[in-house]
Amino acid sequence: MKKLFLLIVLTFAVLSINAQEMPKDTTKIWTTKGNASLLLSQSAYNKEWLGGGTSNVAGNFNLNYDFNYKKGNVVWDNKFILAYGLSKIKGNERMAKTDDRIELNSLWGKKSTIKNWYYSMYFNFKSQMDTGLDKDGLKISHFFSPAYFQFGPGFLWKKDNNLSINIAPAAGKLILVHKHFTDLGTSFGVLQGDNSRFEFGASISAYYKVSPITNVSIENILNLYSNYLEDPQNVDINYQMNMVMKINKYLSANINMQAIYDDNAIKAFQIKEIFGLGINYGF
Repeated sequence: MKKLFLLIVLTFAVLSINAQEMPKDTTKIWTTKGNASLLLSQSAYNKEWLGGGTSNVAGNFNLNYDFNYKKGNVVWDNKFILAYGLSKIKGNERMAKTDDRIELNSLWGKKSTIKNWYYSMYFNFKSQMDTGLDKDGLKISHFFSPAYFQFGPGFLWKKDNNLSINIAPAAGKLILVHKHFTDLGTSFGVLQGDNSRFEFGASISAYYKVSPITNVSIENILNLYSNYLEDPQNVDINYQMNMVMKINKYLSANINMQAIYDDNAIKAFQIKEIFGLGINYGF
């Protein structure tokens, strides 16, 4: 839990400095908005408990930060996501990761002559911060391995800050993995003996945020990618859903769900869901 605690302290320190030194709105050109949450859970059983169960403690930290630019016919939307979680089960020497994500989405657009349409350029980066282990305790990933990059020109349809779709018919995708993970076989789609994989194809990215009832917000992020160079019919899918249910100014219940399909990594859906009640801070 030391890594999680250090990460939380450093992040809140940065946010405090940012809140003091940079206003949220500088003459309507830059707008910033973010949310940080710490979710904690704990279960404990004494030796007389007959219903079964193992004592455990878990913590998850999430940061979701938007910094957007708009001036004249130009928009530039940026979203930074950071998430990290650990779980400790009584009797197990190792802590287990429950979440580990770094993601940056950047989308630049210049308004066209058609309503709500822009000429666009997008960039996406995804990676992780900590070492990943398989069920046998073998290291299968670590910081910046894997690292995913996507970029390319396209066309953006944007109704407002809560609803947009970007279509990039000529998009590049780069996957980086440290070579020691490919010594014995493929890793995250990178072939044996290599440390990178490049794809060229088409990308569709969609963002939709809705508040169905008071104090509940649901954020949906969808990324689709088809590789022209190999099996273009096998579309990579990455969907994220972040739901925040505010109890009061500082307490909330959060649900995060992610579904990934990438047949180069594994021919099946990878699904993750995290639910927790904890401290919430909006800025």
